[in-house]
Amino acid sequence: MSLAHARIEDILVGGPKSLTDARGVWESSIRRQRSDGPVQVGTRGIVGDKVTQPYHGGPDAALCVHLADHYQFWRERYGVALEAGAVGENLTVGGLTEDQACAGDVVRLGSVLAQVSGPRVPCANLARRIGRTDWVRLTIRENRSGFYLRVLEAGVVQAGDAWVVEERFDAEASIPKINRCMYLDFDATYAKRMLEMRGLGEWWKTQAGEKLIARGEHWTEMMKDE
Repeated sequence: MSLAHARIEDILVGGPKSLTDARGVWESSIRRQRSDGPVQVGTRGIVGDKVTQPYHGGPDAALCVHLADHYQFWRERYGVALEAGAVGENLTVGGLTEDQACAGDVVRLGSVLAQVSGPRVPCANLARRIGRTDWVRLTIRENRSGFYLRVLEAGVVQAGDAWVVEERFDAEASIPKINRCMYLDFDATYAKRMLEMRGLGEWWKTQAGEKLIARGEHWTEMMKDE
């Protein structure tokens, strides 16, 4: 599938750092640095990139993607001027909107073959990094989460490489539709469909299954009001 203008604008790599703000010192890998050249990517992510929290990373979250479109939105809508990498992503992709990314999409990036595995869940560290206590709520309400990739074939990627969708399994599995169902407007029929989505991470399938049972008591119901 051709998205003529979609390409990687920035690649960001980092590891655990001690960060200081008004609340004190905290540890995070969220402050990554731009890589000016090609990087090696393995099945666990960019070689040399490390997460801090044990619940981050893993095969289904090997690469974190955020969109230049989101940064433009925050700047124009809320006056929040953020640079690429501000939310700790590995890849900043331009020329792509989040409704053009579907769980299960098989994507060629340079010589890397990757697959969209599902939305990113915004967390308190993001709010702390941006300096807005309402950041999680805004991210959910505006449905601009970013998403994760698993790596199917290791290789090399660099800024300027095209985002090429080689295969799409489900056009209804867009990242905003998944987020909308799980956070904003629960749809039991769609949640059941999520259980069968090819390429959607098992963690998200588990959450969909649990929400079908828990409904209003599921943790996703609280996210939009944090």
